[in-house]
Order: sequence, then structure tokens, then C-alpha cells
Amino acid sequence: MAKKFEEKVKELETIIDALETGEIDLEDSINKYTEAMKLVKECDEELKGIEEKITKIALEDGKLEDFDVENA
Repeated sequence: MAKKFEEKVKELETIIDALETGEIDLEDSINKYTEAMKLVKECDEELKGIEEKITKIALEDGKLEDFDVENA
């Protein structure tokens, strides 16, 4: 089952905390860094998808149209 966005962020925070302590060896640090970068990429892609969805509005006929905040 895929992790929820919030779970990914929590895991990322845990990894960052572990890396900041400096109490883990180099190999574990590299593994944790690699996992953190994977999580960052997944979260970034998810946020871009969400951003794309919220920049559109549904018209009465169900079609989506770009929403321009400055001209609203």
C-alpha cells in the first residue's frame, strides 16, 4: 500500500533528525540520505499534481478551465 503524503513527510523528518545527530555511520548516512531524496521527489511530484488540480475550476458543464487568481 502506498504511503500517504503526511506519512512520507513524517518519515522524512525522522531521517533528517537522524542525520543531524551525526551518531550514525557513513554507510547508514548515505542510505538514509538516498531514502530522503526519494521521499522528497515523491512529495514534490505529489504537490505538483495537487497544484495543477487546484489551478483549475470546474465549469457548469463539468469541463475544467484554468483559474487565474489575479483576474478573479
